[in-house]
Amino acid sequence: MATVVPLPTRRATIRLARALAAALGPGDLVILSGDLGAGKTFFTRALCRALGVPAEEPITSPTFTLIHEHAARLPVAHADLYRLADEDELGHLGLRDRRGEGAVLIVEWGAPFEGALGGDALHIAIAVSAAGERSARLDASGPRGREVLASMLAGTGSLAGA
Repeated sequence: MATVVPLPTRRATIRLARALAAALGPGDLVILSGDLGAGKTFFTRALCRALGVPAEEPITSPTFTLIHEHAARLPVAHADLYRLADEDELGHLGLRDRRGEGAVLIVEWGAPFEGALGGDALHIAIAVSAAGERSARLDASGPRGREVLASMLAGTGSLAGA
């Protein structure tokens, strides 16, 4: 069952990222979607900071490099698959291997490749209304994805106050 969380401020987005960071474990998959400029990279930056990536390390969109890796409480592989045409290209990136080694995968534009990434993911769709109001739709596929989602919600109430 999907949960929609309003994100009226940047601080609310940071709180959502912190709730997710507390729920993540080795090898978890987070798939982010949303239009260009919706806030996927901002959310990823907040999540990486909550996982312990130092403030002096830049967290930017890997649109052209495709993957950025960061050392934190859990190793992080942040990928942007917007430019990938098919799963054959994905195999060369080694993301599934990184996941098997315990890295958390944060994948922008990853929904078409979920199966190739190993499935069982937390999905976060960030939307911006015509009035400029942001929200995040949280959903999960697979038992671990549902466990992460439940842990997020249990650890922070319903996140409605975010």
